[in-house]
Amino acid sequence: MNYVPKIDRRSFVVSAAAFGGGLALGMDIPLGPTVVRAADGSPEVTAWVVIKPDDGVVIRIARSEMGQGSMTGLAQLVAEELECDWSKVSTEFPTPGQNLARNLVWGRQFTAGSRAVRESHEYVRKAGATARTMLIQAAANEWKVPAAECSASNSVITHRPSGRTTTYGKVAEAAAKIEPPKEVALKDPKDWKIAGKPLKRLDTPPKVTGEQVYGIDLKLPGMLCAAIKDCPVFGGKLTSFDAAKVQGMPGVKHVVKVGDSAVAVVADRWWQAKTALDALPATWDEGPNAKVSSASIAEFIKGGLDAEQAFVGNQQGDVKQAIANAAKKVEAVYSFPYQNHATMEPMNATAVYTADRCEAWVPTQVAEAALASVSEASGLPIAKCEVHKLLLGGGFGRRTTHDYVQQAVAIAKQIPGTPIKLIWSREEDMTHGRYHPVTQAKMVGALDANNNLTGLHMRISGQSILAFVNPQNLQDGKDPFVFQGLNPGGAEGQLGYTIPNLLIDHAMRNPHIPPHFWRGVNNNQNAIYLECFMDELAHAAAQDPLEFRRKLMSKHPKHLAVLNAVAERVGWDKPAPQGIYRGLAQQMGYGSYVAAAAEISVTGGNKIKIHRIVGATDPGHAVNPAQIDRQVAGSFVYGLSALFYGECTVKDGRIEQTNFDTYNSMRIAEMPKVESIVMPSGGFWGGVGEPTIFVAAPAVLNAFFAATGKRIRSVPLKNHNISFA
Repeated sequence: MNYVPKIDRRSFVVSAAAFGGGLALGMDIPLGPTVVRAADGSPEVTAWVVIKPDDGVVIRIARSEMGQGSMTGLAQLVAEELECDWSKVSTEFPTPGQNLARNLVWGRQFTAGSRAVRESHEYVRKAGATARTMLIQAAANEWKVPAAECSASNSVITHRPSGRTTTYGKVAEAAAKIEPPKEVALKDPKDWKIAGKPLKRLDTPPKVTGEQVYGIDLKLPGMLCAAIKDCPVFGGKLTSFDAAKVQGMPGVKHVVKVGDSAVAVVADRWWQAKTALDALPATWDEGPNAKVSSASIAEFIKGGLDAEQAFVGNQQGDVKQAIANAAKKVEAVYSFPYQNHATMEPMNATAVYTADRCEAWVPTQVAEAALASVSEASGLPIAKCEVHKLLLGGGFGRRTTHDYVQQAVAIAKQIPGTPIKLIWSREEDMTHGRYHPVTQAKMVGALDANNNLTGLHMRISGQSILAFVNPQNLQDGKDPFVFQGLNPGGAEGQLGYTIPNLLIDHAMRNPHIPPHFWRGVNNNQNAIYLECFMDELAHAAAQDPLEFRRKLMSKHPKHLAVLNAVAERVGWDKPAPQGIYRGLAQQMGYGSYVAAAAEISVTGGNKIKIHRIVGATDPGHAVNPAQIDRQVAGSFVYGLSALFYGECTVKDGRIEQTNFDTYNSMRIAEMPKVESIVMPSGGFWGGVGEPTIFVAAPAVLNAFFAATGKRIRSVPLKNHNISFA
């Protein structure tokens, strides 16, 4: 018998809460001025804060949790202003449907670009402060005293003149009926007691015990599982398949076409579906891209390095004249490959479709976009759709797009009333991803007779993410994201050097492989291009790489501060131990300033041991320093894996790397000692999940040059027969 889901909010909570993943949110939304209640009947003081009778505090988190720690950091910010007992805090996710129904009370549910804390810190802090004010007012009303005579701490409200106390749980019902104040004051960060402290993450215990439910684990009554195979060449189509060949195989229930290019098998269990899918005869029209290769893509992009037309990202003075007048001209061409997000949890989504309702359970970085995808694929209006957000087994930007959600809904629509869990195989995930864009860069620097840098032309040629993802957001054809870390100003990555004659431009070249935002995005290659070339210029000028940079950074004190911090920590001004060589890099991105210094040794000319890497981060404010420290270490894993191993190649129009045997990652034994310097200078809010990724590779590459005299201008290092020692 098919399972037809009940769709009222309260009954949804009863069924979904059993599956974990923070899905305890269910609310009665009244039409009149009465109390809004959570699923268990506890009153909502503000949309962000539910107080239980036992003083338990439920903090709602609108952003996604994918291992980066945003759930804990955002809860700390709310709890700080709320003045609640941290030991009694739990969290839950509001759904995008509820957010729409309540006029976007939780703001954006977008989690990418290291934005979770830096974009929402103010309004989540105000939510906590507002709730605290209402709770204090409720107690004051009960005592018939001025609220100004009352204060709150650790979920206890005290009337200071009389010493009377009460708890949040006892006054929450009354507080929920109070008109929220229009303005609330926020604490000075120097007075923080919960925020700014290295507290343990809230999501660690269920992960350690195995209780945490990810999308791939989800179970619903009557659920069937689907495996899918798309055309191996992007842009191709499915022409035929012979369902009769597999319909008698164990567990197989359905074989369905999905869109124009894919076929899926639906079975009792996923392995049955995959086994049948592997045996299913299918033919494809691979289309015009079937002859494309990595070599043809590289040649296509190379043509942009000297093209007449290019989009200007940063310009100062007359770089052409400066290069013409140079006493010494330095040139180099760099390149950066396609790379896969390679999340530990492959793409998956579970969907149930009926004629008047479609719901999906989704690991997503953008809940509102996932909801729009459900609506589009189901053909139902958004008001008749819902998305229930789960924790992500890795995101890295991949789960900001929702092709897998649309596929799950498209399959479910053909089997109405039955929950369908679609899981991509690892091979499908690797070959049908959205990839870090491929680019090349031609660098030309001009030095005068005194070895001062008088001009720099940086021509980037290659793919635009925005042209693929949101072409309507191009600025007169230009993709501003291409210039991350190279801008004249702004939080999204300003150039940390003052160069009198400068031109940084982009010749757009878009092959058929779909690009997307990949953790660190364009800062990754831009940091290599710029910081390795800065070392080349310093070498050509016969100057120390640190001193060469410092002369160009006097007007960029925050960039200089993090660079000086890693240089001091690594002991740059002292000779390195015998056989140890050092490299530096700095950059700005996602609102934060970062730098790295690496110490390496090289044996046999091609075996690198990274002994130590120091990373400095100035994010303005540090909500959880311990978490930042772990983020820095994790980002170095990501950046160094990309440096040594990360490359997706194209043959016959398709991605060649199909699993981790051909797309490798760092092992624990290869990991260097990481020293993290967290140095928040205040006055701004930056991100921490991505920035240090992009200084890892150039720091190591510059150290490799110091060790060997060989300049590596393309990655990964495996292509140069260079590996970890």
